[in-house]
Amino acid sequence: MTEFPFAAVGFDLDGTLLDTHHDLGMAVNHALVIGGFDTVPLDSARSLIGGGAKVMLQRAIGQQGGLPDDELHRLYKHLLEYYSENCAVHTRPFPGALKCLEDLAAHGATISVVTNKFESFARDILTQLDLIDRFVTVIGGDTMGKGRAKPAPDPLLEAQSRSGGGSFAFVGDSSFDVKAARAAKVPVVVAAYGYCDQHPHELGGDAVIDSLDQLVDTLIKI
Repeated sequence: MTEFPFAAVGFDLDGTLLDTHHDLGMAVNHALVIGGFDTVPLDSARSLIGGGAKVMLQRAIGQQGGLPDDELHRLYKHLLEYYSENCAVHTRPFPGALKCLEDLAAHGATISVVTNKFESFARDILTQLDLIDRFVTVIGGDTMGKGRAKPAPDPLLEAQSRSGGGSFAFVGDSSFDVKAARAAKVPVVVAAYGYCDQHPHELGGDAVIDSLDQLVDTLIKI
């Protein structure tokens, strides 16, 4: 077996490990209806994802004129309530995800999740999908405290620490992920199949993959 260069690998969740756009889109649409806005096509919800659910809702409402902060917060609470009860209805791992996690484990790598989704939601989804035990830690957008979610480096550095403090690489699909990795001074692989907020080859990652089947070989070559 080829020697694997990283002691630990961290993953973004939405658009990287899991295809969550349908459930997130349903939650956004639930809030939009309550606010009297037009719903968004579920496939277009992919372009709204990144930065957490509140940012997603802000983007959807911003496309229809926006709202004052207090009204936005009210709708955000409705979004969270709905999502808490429907967070894993249609959500599934991307093709190749399970084999990728198995291969990383076979190489002796510790695996973590670093997402801007609330930690409780991330843990709930991973538990419902019977994946939670594969990760040494799950760090959410609220885990480190206000202002310390991605693109800040804090959650990646914490994941690295909780993974044993050794060599660490990150995998994500957005500018939030790449900026956080650059600030944390760790290599980052861009998931081109995900919900990229820029062209994947323009995000500035160390490598780009078209599927998770390519990840282990890509990390070996970085």
